[in-house]
Amino acid sequence: MIPFNKPCVIGKEIDYIQEAIHHNRKLSGNGPFGEKCKAWLEEHLLCQKALLTPSCTHALEMAALLLNIKEGDEIIMPSYTFVSTANAFVLRGAHITFVDVDPTVMNIDPELIEDAITPRTKAIVVVHYAGVACDMEQIMEMAERHQLFVIEDAAQALLSTYKGKPLGTFGHFGTLSFHETKNYTCGEGGALLINDPKYVERAEILQEKGTNRSQFKRGQVDKYTWHDVGSSFLLSELNAAYLYAQLEEAWTIFEDRIETWNRYSEKLSSLVEEDLVSTQHIPEGCQHNAHMFYIKLRTESVRSDIISYLKEQDIMAVPHYEPLHSSQAGRVYGGLSGIDHFTTSEAERLLRLPLYFGMEKEVVNHVVHHIENFFKK
Repeated sequence: MIPFNKPCVIGKEIDYIQEAIHHNRKLSGNGPFGEKCKAWLEEHLLCQKALLTPSCTHALEMAALLLNIKEGDEIIMPSYTFVSTANAFVLRGAHITFVDVDPTVMNIDPELIEDAITPRTKAIVVVHYAGVACDMEQIMEMAERHQLFVIEDAAQALLSTYKGKPLGTFGHFGTLSFHETKNYTCGEGGALLINDPKYVERAEILQEKGTNRSQFKRGQVDKYTWHDVGSSFLLSELNAAYLYAQLEEAWTIFEDRIETWNRYSEKLSSLVEEDLVSTQHIPEGCQHNAHMFYIKLRTESVRSDIISYLKEQDIMAVPHYEPLHSSQAGRVYGGLSGIDHFTTSEAERLLRLPLYFGMEKEVVNHVVHHIENFFKK
């Protein structure tokens, strides 16, 4: 069976977990490995502050708290995204305004954002789908003009860039995921990237259950007390130890995945030329991280047929999100601005192919061979 994903294992994970247990004797959050992970993110992404969280969902929830999102606020985001992007703000009472996607990249269409802005709009949440950047210049200019906050859901986009700048560092906040399906993983985990220094102190308080415990650990105060709302937004040191092993080899993982992505692109080019499938478009100025390789079929029916055919060949290929605006909860907690020209129709055609660290070129060739056979049949 060729799986859709294999969680990345680089080789040092067990050693670092044992070091955390037997040498450091520190298992809860913000231990030595947690500090190393944060320092790595701050050095390589050049953000003001990185905080490790139990998931990207938690990082988004922290962003909503930091912006004091409340009932009646409106948040603009694409409908084509994971539920956490919306849930984090719905939990604070916000109404979600969904916007159609640009079909060439499956990101929010920046040309449609302005029409979705109302006096109640508080923030724009962009999602860098498949690790390919949104048009951050246009979005940031628009947000500044309307005095709106910007949050980047960069769950899939660690080490992707837009015009040379890392994704997650354009908006007021960026969020990352280290779920087992992501390029760099620790099973479950995430990070909040803070790009405006005025939010750093409060973020640390929110992360530590609303206390100033971080200041106490640094020796800035002689005791810590309850200062604000908050929750347990800390990543376990065992997860951080696993993650740090991968961050140390981040560029090895990056290059390996890019090689696989490029091989898919090359091998499928003949089917693209025959107009049987379309493949991902990477806009000029965008460096993606090979988070996924997807194709689009002509219709949803063809997609269903090829999924079944590949499954018979022991190859797992999978669709992705169901648009949020048409879901049961999406209709309750939000609504679509404008017309759904592309979100649903493009989602119905999209199919993700197996891609993981260490994927042998023969396996890629095997997958492509059976996709070609499907069309011959």
